Amino acid sequence: MTTPFTQALARTSGPLDGLRLERSGPPGPGGALIAEHLRLLGVATDGSAGGRFTVSDPGIGSVTARTSWGGAASDEATVQAATGIMAVHGRRHGAPAGLAVDYAATTTGVLAVQGLLAGLLARLRGGSTTRVEVSAERAALLTVSQYLAAAGAEEDEAAELAPGGPPFTSAEGAVFELETLDPGAWAAFWRALDAPQEAIRRGWRPFQFRYATACAPFPQALHDVVRGHALERIRDAAEAAGAEVCPLWSLQERAAEFDGAAPFELTPCDTTYSPVGSLSELPLAGFTVLEAGRRIQAPLAAHLLGLLGAEVIRIEPPGGDPLRGMPPACSGVSARWLALNRGKRAVEVDIKSPSGRERLRELAADADVFLHNWAPGKAAQLGLDHEHLATANPGLVYAYTSGWADRLPGAPMGTDFMVQARTGVGESVRPADEPPAPSLMTVLDVLGGLLGAEATLAGLLHRERFGCGVRVDSSLLGAADVLTAPARSRVAQGLAPRQPAGFRRPLPTADGWVALSDHCALPYDVRDLSTEAALERLRGRGLFAVPVVTDLADLLDSGSIGRDAHGAPAVPSPWSFI
Repeated sequence: MTTPFTQALARTSGPLDGLRLERSGPPGPGGALIAEHLRLLGVATDGSAGGRFTVSDPGIGSVTARTSWGGAASDEATVQAATGIMAVHGRRHGAPAGLAVDYAATTTGVLAVQGLLAGLLARLRGGSTTRVEVSAERAALLTVSQYLAAAGAEEDEAAELAPGGPPFTSAEGAVFELETLDPGAWAAFWRALDAPQEAIRRGWRPFQFRYATACAPFPQALHDVVRGHALERIRDAAEAAGAEVCPLWSLQERAAEFDGAAPFELTPCDTTYSPVGSLSELPLAGFTVLEAGRRIQAPLAAHLLGLLGAEVIRIEPPGGDPLRGMPPACSGVSARWLALNRGKRAVEVDIKSPSGRERLRELAADADVFLHNWAPGKAAQLGLDHEHLATANPGLVYAYTSGWADRLPGAPMGTDFMVQARTGVGESVRPADEPPAPSLMTVLDVLGGLLGAEATLAGLLHRERFGCGVRVDSSLLGAADVLTAPARSRVAQGLAPRQPAGFRRPLPTADGWVALSDHCALPYDVRDLSTEAALERLRGRGLFAVPVVTDLADLLDSGSIGRDAHGAPAVPSPWSFI
């Protein structure tokens, strides 16, 4: 199938064009995704199978990537249980719950492709990297790093951690997400529906903080209010208030409209660039990344590039990023903010002023990457789009991480939960006996950030191999499509798209929870046993099970989580380069 990705690459060689892939060894997590992404990037395969991926070229050498589950876990269910994913995803309902999608394996696969691209970059620049290893355990810890950071902060959360949150249900039973980043729009929307003033006031804070806490215990009165109105009336109220509403789409509906696009697009430019070699232990040492990101998606992508050795310069508004002060804090700095931005050098720039925009152009002229996730059209409006910056820096890799990638006309605001609602993710993350609802864990923001970093690495490798600048585009929509690909495949085969009832549902014990591996997840009653006794009984019957982490603070003493200079928890790098 021809996609925008392959159409763009058809104008020149792909980042990995001419390289060959050989597979060997036992399978590992994320293998199918690794093979597919390498194919999209231009690698020729010999048709072999296996979980060890070796990409080679006579002029560059070879780099091998291998994935494993890591730790005591043996599969997706037990990794989610052991790393806190079940705890975070389950906050909305007050009990740990497994994501019904293979989230840990998916992120492991993306990180492995990143490692291969980074290793090849290092080889091309005179380095000696030959192997990269990624474990699903470390990948999963990365996905919950913000929640872990908050759990280890010096102060308590600013918003209550308790069950509750969207989606909402209208009078005719339509399930929908509501989004606004403006407290005035929030209040106007609810007043238009005659909601109690006290419920409106009390509801804003948990709604605003749900991106940070993965729950939103706002008053039940708000749910009751929308159940008294038809969806059309609710839409009208949202439009008048400046808020947005998005009914949940099913996986069948998303599969029917899916355009086959790849998760990111590379557009090589008609410019020339002379590669510069650099020897270092880290693949991106010597590269400069200029990041103008907000929230999670772009800052996480830049953070990953920084872990790979790049110098990251973060553009912040005058006075600094207000999210630096978002509680809970460590040494006066937001623990969550540090999880995405530690190690970056901040430069304050007022992009609304002509002098500020000129300053940003000057910074971009000396950078290797310019990365942002501004609202659609903002870069062009400011004169900071790719064609503007490439004039002074023809070798620039211009990376845009958006919500929708201009693929869905009329799409709502491109935030995590709205994209989940619009793309069927709300169905895919829950088994068939649970009503569809987007996860309040920011699954797409994180996966979107990982894909943004992968696309940027592909752009850098393309530039180094073929001597031209590149624009790379990734999106939350692309992340949703990657995550729901197995479900859409089941739809195409005429099968039920959702996982069966009870899938990845932990078992309660007398003092906690245990999770069985996916291949032996049968309903066992261990409620009268302690967690230790339940594990012993299950293992005595030949079943693999692990305790479920329910308090993220318990992970901080596990030995794998470190502390940064501010004292904030810091998860380990997801890659091991050899």
